[in-house]
Order: sequence, then structure tokens, then C-alpha cells
Amino acid sequence: PLCHTRHTTNQRTHLSLNNGKDLLGMQALGNTMSVAAGAPAFQRSVRRASPAAAAVSPKAALFARGAVSLNTLRPSARPVRAARVAAVTTSMMEIPSAPAASLDGYGEHCFRGAVANKYLSKYGETDALLKDVTWPSQDGKADIVAKAVLDWAVDNGASVYCHWFQPMAASGVRHGLSAQVQQTMYEFDNEGTPFFKFDGEMLLQGETDGSSYPNGGMRATHTAGGYLSLDPLSPIFLREDTIFIPAAFVSYNGDALDEKVPLHRAVEAMSTQGTRLLKLMGYEVDGLINNIGLEQEIFLVPRHAFYRRPDLQFTGRTVMGKQPARGQEMSDHYMAPISRATTAFDCMRQIQMECFKIGIPLKTRHREVAPNQYEFAPLFGNVISQNDQNLMVMQIIEEVASENGLAALLQEKPFAGINGSGKHNNWSLGTNAGVNLLNPKQINAASANPEIFPVIMAAIVSAIDKHGDLMRLSITSPGNDFRLGAMEAPPAVMSTYLGEDMTQYLMDFMETGTVEAYAPAKKSLGFGASAIPPIQVPAEDRNRTSPFPYGGARFEFRAAGSAQNVSLVNTVLNTITAEAFAIVADRIEAGETPTAIAQDLLKAHSRVIHNGNGYDPEWPEQAVEKGLWRIDSGVDAIQRFTDPKNTELFEKMGVLTPRECEARRVILLEHYVGTVEMETVTMVDMINQHVIPSCKKAELPYVKKLEDAVKTLRKAVEGIHAAADEAEAAALCRVLRLDTMIKVRDVCDEAEGLCPPSLWTLATYSELLFLDTFPEGDFLL
Repeated sequence: PLCHTRHTTNQRTHLSLNNGKDLLGMQALGNTMSVAAGAPAFQRSVRRASPAAAAVSPKAALFARGAVSLNTLRPSARPVRAARVAAVTTSMMEIPSAPAASLDGYGEHCFRGAVANKYLSKYGETDALLKDVTWPSQDGKADIVAKAVLDWAVDNGASVYCHWFQPMAASGVRHGLSAQVQQTMYEFDNEGTPFFKFDGEMLLQGETDGSSYPNGGMRATHTAGGYLSLDPLSPIFLREDTIFIPAAFVSYNGDALDEKVPLHRAVEAMSTQGTRLLKLMGYEVDGLINNIGLEQEIFLVPRHAFYRRPDLQFTGRTVMGKQPARGQEMSDHYMAPISRATTAFDCMRQIQMECFKIGIPLKTRHREVAPNQYEFAPLFGNVISQNDQNLMVMQIIEEVASENGLAALLQEKPFAGINGSGKHNNWSLGTNAGVNLLNPKQINAASANPEIFPVIMAAIVSAIDKHGDLMRLSITSPGNDFRLGAMEAPPAVMSTYLGEDMTQYLMDFMETGTVEAYAPAKKSLGFGASAIPPIQVPAEDRNRTSPFPYGGARFEFRAAGSAQNVSLVNTVLNTITAEAFAIVADRIEAGETPTAIAQDLLKAHSRVIHNGNGYDPEWPEQAVEKGLWRIDSGVDAIQRFTDPKNTELFEKMGVLTPRECEARRVILLEHYVGTVEMETVTMVDMINQHVIPSCKKAELPYVKKLEDAVKTLRKAVEGIHAAADEAEAAALCRVLRLDTMIKVRDVCDEAEGLCPPSLWTLATYSELLFLDTFPEGDFLL
């Protein structure tokens, strides 16, 4: 058949084979070279087939090969193509899936634990060195770690390293939400002979052009210095031929140019003030940590259909598209089996395997509510390393999807009419010894002081009420414009759900001052059938409508966006908690009792507790009447960054200077403006290049409306360019996006509904959203 003349592997695998040949030649060359004394032998093996390359199944290759649309074929060619499609589809059903996700080799590409110990022991150290975060400052230790890392790299076929950091304003536009300069770990002598070189200085620090990243005026071309320093809280890892060194990024003046530095500062502030508070209450600890667990939602769509959607390619979301006859109204996708009939199952297992290799415990995988929507979730861990791992998970998802004939969509709202994607940020606090402060049983047993738990809860409640504007700011991403309060994510009102049991406990404490250990109630749940044993469940139900519910000894910030780097989310949560702990500690030192302070805080701030339905249409207005923070507009929320209340908070806690706050306000506004402008220009191009030609061929009466719509959109963009500042431009963009573009979309979608499929050149929602039903979605037989 004609299809057998195509390559039998997808492009990525084919390139991998070519690279292997190149490396064979490099190995042969290396064997003829002299090597500097004392340097590791210059050997490179054939490039190891990574899980991504090796696990690409024949099914994925066939799926990728089916990327020719019948829309582009001559009518006479369609019967032939139809026969080939039938053959390909039959073949797909007969080919076994990729190997199951396996723990074999878990963590072997992550430099910690037993892996690090093996190489550090050659130089008289153990992996315990890396657990002491001060090792980069200890004399000679960096050189020892560098030698061990180099040996590990060579043994694993790596000869490149980079400092891996997190520029601002990366959401939705920067692959991996990270940056790096990859450099070889060897140099050449005067005769051109290579020798490995990687020392402590190279490990610990780097330099780049700070002015070329979003910086809000903190850098300029003539003052461009940007500097990188290794982050000891996040382990070094290896992918392909490259060693990745997690790093923090600041300007020549020490201004934070990335997402990581403020998070470190905020965690330190929380630890300092929390440790101080606990000591005043008779419980001495070495320090506190913030643990998080991130639930990453995504869409997986056919890649050949993705290539016929300029809006998805350039902006990550569809700016037009008629609703299909079927959506999520039957709730049939949520937790359904992940079908082997498509490459989605292979893709998800492959993603897990890659993550396991670099020590990311990606534990959970399942379908989500919307068609073609899926979720991954890891185990809990330290906020610094967990955030870094989430960025790498997002990058791996995108790359592995492409190897399986799919495109991964990370944007919060890629499709209208169905649920968008979030990244639930499960947040808890603990001691360095592992005691969870939000687990009453643990903290009571460790401290022998039942007063601590209600004091901590009262402090957190006060922080939510006082700084709900900052919490709203932290989840402001362009994609969340369409998601918050849309029956898929909590509304833009900042409140917390504690459940009736916890709420009653705190209210009784507030009214009486009686200190009793809180013991979460349990109840027996029967199933009404004698053969099925009853189970024990929490006394509290789940409330998915709250932006910040408590449950399971943690809070869950449900409103974070799927495409976000959640560093800002956790920077805010730790900063406002640090201040709340400091306030309680100050008052204790001034002579008040902890119980009296907690009672006072609850009386002033318990209004922020809302155990009802957050989706109730009347709730937002009721919340405003109660004095809670409600900020519907993400643009307005961004402006809160430089409110005096907030700049004073960040400066007092040592997290951000007023200058850094102003820079972030500008960066977030410019990011919003840039996103909307790309969406608008893409919409104009799609109308001109696709919708109008299709309407003309189909003789549909929409051409004049569409031509007028293009003029309206172009005029709106001109108005944005003429705005006085970024705040005015962002306000105009919000109107353009949520009003003007939606009206234009309605015209496009109406035209699509009447246009014959053979004349419509854009991939439809039906083709994009239903892998299970139409794995070769754009074949019109």
C-alpha cells in the first residue's frame, strides 16, 4: 500500500537514530584523542534511547502518519485514501500498546540519595552532604560535588550542563516555563584535544542577559547583567545528554528576576515567624517547611488537527469553533477508562516513565470532566522542589504528546462550552521533623499543647480575610479570565471552607476560650447491602466550590490555572501566613495570651469562612456585603500588587521590595496585553485566510459581516497600541477579549454550522475533542 512508503517511525525517533550515528562517530573520534591527565575518559556511547524515544509505539507512529486531511485531496483521490485510512485504523487496533509504566530505574537520573552517594563516596562524602543546604558555602564542598556530578554525567552519556531557571511571564508562551544556556562540560587545549572540565564555580553560578527576559524595568540593554546561583533545595537532574542545575536568577543589583527567589524568601519568612510563634507557645522546632501537591490538568488532542488550528498553535486556546453535538453533558468522561484504542494511554504511561526516571513521583493519572481532558498528580513534597518538578512535568507532557501523534494543551480554557483546566495547589505547613501543623492529631502529640492548633487556624483565617486581594492576584493568568466561577472553578470571591465540624470547634473556642484538642469526627458509611462492608469517612463533605477549602490536613487552592508557574501562588500564601504568625507572636510578647489573641482574630475575620455553595449566583453579592474580597477582573487584581497595604507587607516580610512589586505589576499587565493581542491578530488571520474563503465557496451570507468584524478587531488593536500605559492597554484588552471577540466568534461559529465540512478548512471541535470516537479525527470518508 502507498502508506508503506512513508517512514515507519515518527520524526523524533528518526532524529534520535541520526543522532546515534553522529555519536558513534564522536565516540570513534574520542578514542583516538589524548585526554588530559586526571580527567575522566572521553567516552560517549550511542545515545541511550530515552523512555520518550524508546517507548514510542507503532500505534503512535501510525497515528502520526494519518495526518493528511481528505479536505486537501482531489475528489478522485478520496476513495483511495479512504481505503488506506481503513487499513491504518485496522492496523492500529491490532498493534500492542507501549510497555506499562515501570519503576525500574526510578530516580537514577536524579542526583540525590543512593545515586549521589555512589559518586560522592569516591571523594570521601555521602549523600548527607546534599541534605545540608549550606554545602555550597562550605570550603571545598562545591568542587567535590562538581566532580561527583561530572562522573555521574559521563557514566550516563551526558556531556552538557545548564543552570535551569524560571523567568517571569512564561505562562502560555514559553515551552517548559523555564530558561537555560546549555554548555559542554569539556574544553579544548591548544592542539584541539578535548578534556572534561566541570568545577565548583561552574556548578554554583552562571551569568546571562537579564534585559532579554521580562523584567519590568529592572534591567535595560546598558544595564543587562543577570546572575544565576544553584538552588540546593532542588536536586540536580539529567535528561538526554544534559545535566540540569536548578538555579535562582537576580539582577546585578540583587533584584529578583525570576519566580523562584521570592518563593524562597517567603518560605524563609514563614519559617522564621512560625518557629518564633511555636517557641513562645512552648514548642521548639528547628524550622518550618511548606509542602505542596499539584494536580496538573491537560487536554490531549490529535496533532494533525492541532496543525489545522492556528489559534491553538499560537495562543493555546480556540478563538472560534462551533460546539459539537456532544460535549460533557453526560458526565461520561470523568474517571472513565483511558482507552487503548488511541495513543492517549500510551502517552500517559510514557509521561510517567520519563518522570519516574528523574525522580518525580507522578502517582496519579486519570480522565477529567471534559472530553480529551486528563490529569496527573504527584506525591506531596517541599514547595521548592515540587514547583520545579511541576514545570518539568509540563515540559515532558508537551514533548511526549508530540511523540504519540498528539498535542498537549496546558492553557486554562482551550475550548469554549466545556470545562477548562486548573492546577489545584494542595498546601500544608510542617516542621523540619515532619510534623504537619495542619494535622491536629500530629501537632497535639508532638507539642503536648492543644492550644497551638486553634491558634494556627485562627492566624490563617485572618490572613485569608485580610489579604484575599493578593490571593486573587496570585491566580491571575490570561486563561483564568474564562474559568473562574464558570461552574468548573471557584468564583473570584476569596473565602475558605472549613466544614461544619471544624467551624463549630473554632466558634466554640472563640466564644468560650476553652482549649480542647480538636479531634476530627468520623462517621460510618453503609452501602445498604450486607455483602458490602461499611467504611469510615470524614464527618465533612467535600466542597469543590470553595477557592481555599480545608480538608485532609491541608488547604487546597483550587483556583490556580493549569498553565501557571505556581511560585507566585505559594509566595503569597507563605507571605501572608508569615505576617499572621508574626502578629500573634508580637502580641504574645506584648503580654497577651495566645487564646485571647486567637479569639480576637476569629471574631474579626471568621466572616471569610463560607461552608455553602460558592456557585450560588447570590453568593458573590452576599460576600461583598460581608466585606470579603471580590475582584472579578484579573486586570484589576494585578493592580493590587502595588497597593500600599501589599507593598508594605512584602517589604516587611523581606519577600519583595516596592521596586520588585512594581516590576511584577508591569510584567503581568504586559503579559496579559501580549496574550490578548496575539489572540486577536490570530483571529483576524483565521477569518481572512479560512472563514471568509470557506463562506465564499459555500455561498454563505456572512462575508460582509466578517469583513466588518476584521475591521473592528484591527481598530481595537490600534487602540491598545495607543493606550497611555500598560494598565489602560490591559483594560482595553479585557473588553476586547470578553466582549468584542466573543461577538465576532458568534458570527464565525454560525457560519461554520452552515458550511459543508468539505469546504471548512479549520479543524472542528468534533475532530479535536473526541479521540475515542474518531482517533483519525480529520478523515472525512
